[in-house]
Amino acid sequence: MTLKYLVSACLAGQPVRYDAKSNTQEAICQLMQTHQVITACPEMMGGLSCPRFPAEIQNGQASDVLNGTAQVKDVLGTDVSAEFIAGAHRMLELAQLHKVDVVVLKDRSPSCGSHYIYDGSFTRTKIEGYGVTTALLKQHGFQVLSEQDFLAMIQDQF
Repeated sequence: MTLKYLVSACLAGQPVRYDAKSNTQEAICQLMQTHQVITACPEMMGGLSCPRFPAEIQNGQASDVLNGTAQVKDVLGTDVSAEFIAGAHRMLELAQLHKVDVVVLKDRSPSCGSHYIYDGSFTRTKIEGYGVTTALLKQHGFQVLSEQDFLAMIQDQF
């Protein structure tokens, strides 16, 4: 049985990060040659531009953003929570539509973090936590891995 993957577009070499760069992972690019891989960027799917100002979760965790008690704000103080929530829901729709088995998302992202996010101070201080997309996917039972976890899991395959 071939597994189906949903992968952060930046990990697959697409320049969709806030700074219009990628976080290309060669093993993920190789995986795309042999498995069914869907790539997407929740921030772009939520309507944000590229490039865009860096954003971080403020005054809470991703689950708080989803329930409206915390925000995602960019470095200028603009509330971009609606775009992050919309992108998370579009990623959930993709995962459900394609019946993906594994979701691989970029850690430390306010959308995709699965172990760490930044603390909201824009000082690159990491804290344990989920990004908004990760939190929503986990709430719906999807297995979400960081790129590090995924690469460790497949290291013998490539």
